[in-house]
Amino acid sequence: MELLLGIIAFTTSLIAAIIGFGGGMLLIAVLPMFLSPAIIIPIHGITQIASNTSRALFSISYVKWSLLPAFLIGSVIGTLLFGLVLYNLPTTYIPAAIGLYLLLNIWYKPFANYVSQFENYYVIGVLQTGLGLLVGATGPLSLSVLTKQLKCKDEIIATSAVFMTLSHLAKVPVFAMFSSTLLQSGSLILYMVIGSIAGSYCGSKLRLSSNNAKLIWIIKLTLTALAIKMLASLFISQS
Repeated sequence: MELLLGIIAFTTSLIAAIIGFGGGMLLIAVLPMFLSPAIIIPIHGITQIASNTSRALFSISYVKWSLLPAFLIGSVIGTLLFGLVLYNLPTTYIPAAIGLYLLLNIWYKPFANYVSQFENYYVIGVLQTGLGLLVGATGPLSLSVLTKQLKCKDEIIATSAVFMTLSHLAKVPVFAMFSSTLLQSGSLILYMVIGSIAGSYCGSKLRLSSNNAKLIWIIKLTLTALAIKMLASLFISQS
């Protein structure tokens, strides 16, 4: 299982490095098939730290550092606010929350439009980092704003990678407070971190030559199937 998840981490990181999004959402959709609910988001967060940090480093000259302070302040506030909610949320419902978020974000335009209207990077930091504690992958939130304000694809992908690194860093201490199982998953985490870094490197090289339109549709369809499966699993377990 460790090697398989390492390969999955490589693949999702490769996708994110090529098109700038989708990798984290795909990974968070797959993990419930292999891991217990209590450790899904912390392991996802650690893996995504490696993926986003390496992706940013491989494109460091393109990062728009002037946007970072506002997002960072918002992220701290979001961690404090949503961390209180998360502490009282049963982990059993996390996969269902992930599935619902994925479906709304991909297919329900009013939801996507509502989320994309928050143009202030303070607010983006609060929502992306805070909601990330609950649903794992919220990269499209900041990415939708960056694509409006930045013209260079490499700047968008590199800056988004830095934002997501900060968002995922916020998850680790929150979940470490009540997830001792995370400490016993060192070998699994190592495989996934190595896979993520390798995926970022390869994806950065392939970015300019990929057919992004077709790949995006494959991601959407795969995410939809996995999201439906997560929601169906909750209903089956409750029946």
